[in-house]
Amino acid sequence: MFNLRHIPAVLVAVLLTAFQLPAHAAPASVEVKSIAEREIVGVTNGKKETRRAPVDKAVPGDEIVYTTTFRNLADKPAANIVITNPVPNDSIYKGDSAAGANTVITFSVDGGKQYAAAGKLSVRTKEGKTRPAQPADYTHIRWTYKGTLGAGKSGEASFRAFIK
Repeated sequence: MFNLRHIPAVLVAVLLTAFQLPAHAAPASVEVKSIAEREIVGVTNGKKETRRAPVDKAVPGDEIVYTTTFRNLADKPAANIVITNPVPNDSIYKGDSAAGANTVITFSVDGGKQYAAAGKLSVRTKEGKTRPAQPADYTHIRWTYKGTLGAGKSGEASFRAFIK
């Protein structure tokens, strides 16, 4: 197992490499971009402000925000848009953090083979018993866009994870 405190640059590379996301729609009609960021809290003119910055290094316990934007490049509405994100290796999904307007969000606990709503997932324990899946069990997150995305329109899907 890697000691992540000694290799933050490698961790960032792994996070961004593992974060390759398929979008299912007509070829070349939907542009997909992804970014891993951290939130930075500061005070400006006496007001608390939160901003995001790309991850340059991460250590165990850090919370990372993964955001995928998708934009319809075609001159007609795009349908059947599905964004699938793996929960990066050496990370644990933060419960209830997946978001995406006008999407149905489902999860996988088996490496992306099957998806279901969070409350409908279960995993088998080492003893062979079945228990309800917890956020730490999730391996993938899927956003299915409801309806069509208008020409030139865009959307966003995101989730948060903690570095192990």
